[in-house]
Amino acid sequence: MNQQQSTGDKLFDWAVHAALALICVIVLYPLVFVLVASFSSPEAVMRGEVWLWPKNVTLVGYQKIFQNSEILSGYMNTILYTLVGTAINLVMSVAAAYPLSRKDFYGRNVIAAMMVFTMFFSGGMVPTYLLVKNLGMLNTMWALIIPGAVSVYNILIMRTFFQSGIPYEMQEAAAIDGCSNLSTLARIVLPLSMPIIAVMILFYSVGHWNAYFSALMYLTDRDKYPLQLFLREILIQGQMQEMLGIGDDSHARSVMEGEAIKYAVVIVANLPVLLLYPFLQKYFVKGVMIGAIKG
Repeated sequence: MNQQQSTGDKLFDWAVHAALALICVIVLYPLVFVLVASFSSPEAVMRGEVWLWPKNVTLVGYQKIFQNSEILSGYMNTILYTLVGTAINLVMSVAAAYPLSRKDFYGRNVIAAMMVFTMFFSGGMVPTYLLVKNLGMLNTMWALIIPGAVSVYNILIMRTFFQSGIPYEMQEAAAIDGCSNLSTLARIVLPLSMPIIAVMILFYSVGHWNAYFSALMYLTDRDKYPLQLFLREILIQGQMQEMLGIGDDSHARSVMEGEAIKYAVVIVANLPVLLLYPFLQKYFVKGVMIGAIKG
């Protein structure tokens, strides 16, 4: 039977719930506002009349998006870069983390220390650009994927999961039964590692989906631009139009359309990530607790 809470405990619980509710409102309101603004009249949004509900509902922003071939091509490019990049990231991370988690892999601590060393120092933007150029990857998809093909931080997280989440005795038993290291990895380790794999998919895919700076540096053909670069252009153009002021009717109409497109593109750009998270949530909760408890 639970003991009755004291008045101080009840007040503390109420304070915690109130603080959490406030944080939720602070985090969720910008998302709700962008969603509502994407369905509202641009004039009402610019006048500050939109708060929680759409006003003068319109789909002009979404219509302009699906009529714009560049935005659609950018959307497809982003999907391609995310799928290919995440697949390469997973393969590279598993290939590095699994050997480092094996007790019979000599020198693993030295290799791990060398990898961690790279987290404190970087070659810099100019040497990285020159390297990508000398490798012939400028203006290609690989310039956005290969330089960031692996994350040391994620390798360490995955290695910790392999060490603490999968008993080493299972791998020894597989070796006794005649499994090679690759067979052990494919048949035992990976099937038991869905939580960490889901976390890695979420981390890497969100990173690729939101990336724009690498594309800004390495890509010159607009037909290879990801969606985020077009979104950046829309936001900059909208700010410039507001700074220049509204003149004739055609200019005013352009500003209004830009305002509608801005919010609509934000929703369209973030929708896949919002849809992905619920399917990975149960694994994500397990994965973020890696290493917190060790039996």
